[in-house]
Amino acid sequence: MSLVLALDQGTTSSRALLFDVAGGIVGMAQREYPQHYPEPGWVEQDPRDIWQSQLGVAREVMATNGIDPEQIAAIGIANQRETTLLWDRRTGEPLHNAIVWQDRRTGAACDTLVERGEGPRIRSRTGLEIDAYFSATKLAWLLDHVPGSRERAQRGEIAFGTVDAWLLWNLTAGRVHATDPSNASRTMLFDLHKCAWDDALLELFQIPRELLPDLRPSHGDFGHTTLFGGEIPIRGVLGDQQAALLGQGCCRAGMVKCTYGTGCFLLMHTGAMPVESRHRLLTTIAWQRAGRVDYALEGSVFSAGAIIQWLRDGLGIIQTAADVEGLAGSVADTGGVMLVPAFTGLGAPHWNPHARAAIVQMTRGTTKAHIARAALEAIAQQVADVVEAMGADIHAAGGSGEGGGFHAGGLPAFELWVDGGAAANDLLLQIQADVLGVPVFRHAHAEATAAGARAIALAQPTTNIRRAEARVFHPQIDAARRQSARERWQRTLKEHAC
Repeated sequence: MSLVLALDQGTTSSRALLFDVAGGIVGMAQREYPQHYPEPGWVEQDPRDIWQSQLGVAREVMATNGIDPEQIAAIGIANQRETTLLWDRRTGEPLHNAIVWQDRRTGAACDTLVERGEGPRIRSRTGLEIDAYFSATKLAWLLDHVPGSRERAQRGEIAFGTVDAWLLWNLTAGRVHATDPSNASRTMLFDLHKCAWDDALLELFQIPRELLPDLRPSHGDFGHTTLFGGEIPIRGVLGDQQAALLGQGCCRAGMVKCTYGTGCFLLMHTGAMPVESRHRLLTTIAWQRAGRVDYALEGSVFSAGAIIQWLRDGLGIIQTAADVEGLAGSVADTGGVMLVPAFTGLGAPHWNPHARAAIVQMTRGTTKAHIARAALEAIAQQVADVVEAMGADIHAAGGSGEGGGFHAGGLPAFELWVDGGAAANDLLLQIQADVLGVPVFRHAHAEATAAGARAIALAQPTTNIRRAEARVFHPQIDAARRQSARERWQRTLKEHAC
């Protein structure tokens, strides 16, 4: 009983990792699965692909490493958030493809809510901006477009869930329909002060309460699974970004992490009290355990690794994602080229769902290398936008953070901790350090999200993240050059996207 099976269900792939008692990785398996784009701005996944890929890698990592079920003490789950599913409670069959967090089909419905003045009420209860990013309008769309679903929901015949609830349902053969506060706080249906589903918001979005999963602490009893040949308890659930925050060891107020995945996600731990953002960041729940709720400020960038995928699959200028570093590094700068990666709108702190991508300032001398470098700079500049907003919020709240990560003025003092697939790109992290003007730390243990799933399953206060093992990227440009680059980025956003 010395191992933990961490299920890391992401936007483009499912992964399973086995951790030993000291937090070391015993084995890992990963499997990509298809994305579907039925209309411009729409992003869907087949729920069966999500489940089968996650089940497959869990079985694979156990079989490859000769692990018996009785060797596993617990399962922890980290999952892509906001992605919205409906399924039949009797058969377990999905009623529609999952609508992915990136999907923008409900942008007009969100505009209507803003025009009606619902923004302050929703923000005060949920900590969220009105945006198609979150689950509420996605769920309302499904109930409006899947024939008979609203009536069936009222009769208790169908279930709603984010991906964690879908995995739990399948792992437990339908015995558990539940979620945790870190995922529930991303639905726009959850009161983060009361830690409960909000009746007024359910009425606003016309969501029958009978659809909703039970709420359980992030570390708690989520039932057990017998799908691996024995009975294994499921003891932890976290949204993937909160899992990465825990996995990076950011367990004190003021500590910050950034995950470079399909999108780019920054979380700052703010302690036991939610901090209201004045700069269009999100107030969210980090986790609930041992009777305490911890909160975080979050800024979500919609396109990060997705930009690199577009260079590969859309433009065909690289063969693999790893090729972008060499191509971008073959030129000293972008040659003036600026890329605004608003493929699915702009996230925090701009929140413009109607913005679209642009490449500007090209000349006859522009090459694919300049475009590749502009893509990396765009990722780093978006992160800087969020960091500056976080600093302003902390300053407005009158705090400097118990973790020591901020000056009294709210600006980052010395470091940013990073993880995620694109964080393997040394050039990106050097550009990030240059743009921010602070050191960027990448731990040798790159599996922060899965490490967080392990930690929440064991109710550990932190993981074995050791500073001495981190690779540090120090700024290499002066303040004047940094400021010039920031001003140029902000000008480009204003002229072409915002």
